[in-house]
Amino acid sequence: MWADLVLMDGNVLTMSSSQPSAEAVAVKKDRIVKVGANEEIRRWIGKTTRVINLRGRTVVPGLTDSHIHVGDFGKFLMWVDLNGADSIEDMQRLIRERAQKISKERWIIGSGWDQARFAEKRYPNLHDLDKASPDNPVILYHQRGRVCVVNSRALELAGVTKETGSPSGGEIEKDAETGEPTGILRETATDLVWNVISEPSEEEVMEGASLACEKIVEAGVTSIHWIATSSTELSIMPRFLAENKLPIRVYTIIPANLLDQIGGSDLSIISGDGANRNLGVKVFVDGSLSARTAALREPYSGDAESKGQLLYSQQELDALVAKLHRANFRLVMHAMGDQAIGMALAAIEKALMEAPRKDHRYRLEHASVLSRELIRRIKEVGMTVSVQPKCVITEFSVWSAVDRLGSERARWLYPIKTLIKEGVRVVGGSDCPMEPISPLQGVQAAVTREFFSEERITVDEALRMYTVNAAYASFEEAVKGSIEEGKLADLTVLSADPTAVPPSKIGDINVDMTIVSGKVVYQK
Repeated sequence: MWADLVLMDGNVLTMSSSQPSAEAVAVKKDRIVKVGANEEIRRWIGKTTRVINLRGRTVVPGLTDSHIHVGDFGKFLMWVDLNGADSIEDMQRLIRERAQKISKERWIIGSGWDQARFAEKRYPNLHDLDKASPDNPVILYHQRGRVCVVNSRALELAGVTKETGSPSGGEIEKDAETGEPTGILRETATDLVWNVISEPSEEEVMEGASLACEKIVEAGVTSIHWIATSSTELSIMPRFLAENKLPIRVYTIIPANLLDQIGGSDLSIISGDGANRNLGVKVFVDGSLSARTAALREPYSGDAESKGQLLYSQQELDALVAKLHRANFRLVMHAMGDQAIGMALAAIEKALMEAPRKDHRYRLEHASVLSRELIRRIKEVGMTVSVQPKCVITEFSVWSAVDRLGSERARWLYPIKTLIKEGVRVVGGSDCPMEPISPLQGVQAAVTREFFSEERITVDEALRMYTVNAAYASFEEAVKGSIEEGKLADLTVLSADPTAVPPSKIGDINVDMTIVSGKVVYQK
């Protein structure tokens, strides 16, 4: 029997303890049929075999992003890219170009501007945007995300006027003399405009998600856990499958609030098997650290009145978790603050006591502010923790976690090393588009962590978050996550070995090839 595809003369990191490394891999149809030395694999080469000489490049198991918002990523890719704008005049030109291509009621959304790069050396304002687009509502996000500038039409649609007060945790910047909004919104004030932006059409979601999938395979990702944010995203799934627009394996995570919208009879659209199926239901227990809505047991440092925001009482959460548990949904619990994490664990513990399930593989999403006691309970209840290493860096460097939590609590912010050491399985994701899609940047962030460096992990541990551990999270450790005979031929070819380059250079490694089910879906 000849192989359909052979990768030769490479550095194969199998992530398998029985055979940690190899030189070559043979693939037949969608499966790996042999892993070994070059001489062993040559026997599998026939007249029709496609042979790829790796020339020493590194092969790892196909990488999984366990936390990605594909719909939002698609929207982001359709935004105006302002990263190259070096002046407000340049920004205006890009807005005019977009306005000429769309109807007047359509929003113009962009991101990536930074006043420090501008020739004018100042923040843009609504007057600048009005000159470029007086009719289309415009919202343009700063490079760092939680600051934006909007035009007059956007403020009008949001109902923001001179009399509108700044929301808690945010600022509507106003002119010192007139009191009128300048167009600059910060932190939670950005939501005032974002919340009135009309939902994209099904065609727009399709277009954006298609663009997102292209970027995903370019990053070496072969499987994603797609966290849906709208019923429209769920409704396009059948079309994606029918039109073969998904060159990767997709596992959908549905927010609990969408279950009622789509109805139980419609769950078949995202409950298939094989490469595309429902992975779980996401329950939001609290908010985020950056907005100070993550629910804490003790107040945020410097704000004795704020402990964050719980979205359920314990009784309400218990009832919802029990309902989903009895319906055999896999639970994905969004909990960032220690108070929310404790409540999520309590609800899971209660549900499992009332209706035991031996191998549930429920997940804690983010699990940001932890403690030894919470880690013990996570281990005892058998939950997986899903983290996004690039977000860890952002929480410390941009959000200033040490100042806002105090050093004692900040020490237990995303303690990945401790979780792994205590036997908790940790999976990795990007939270894209909040952070870059690249798993390699995630690996670098996890192994070079500057704040509380005792929580740094090894490159091997970091790679496992995106391979074998991710496969376990989707009940697929028997067919995915490592390069072994009989497993799916999902492979990522890298320009260099992440275990051999300096840790600070891991994120610079190129993805040269992405292979799904034995087929090359991306080649640099």
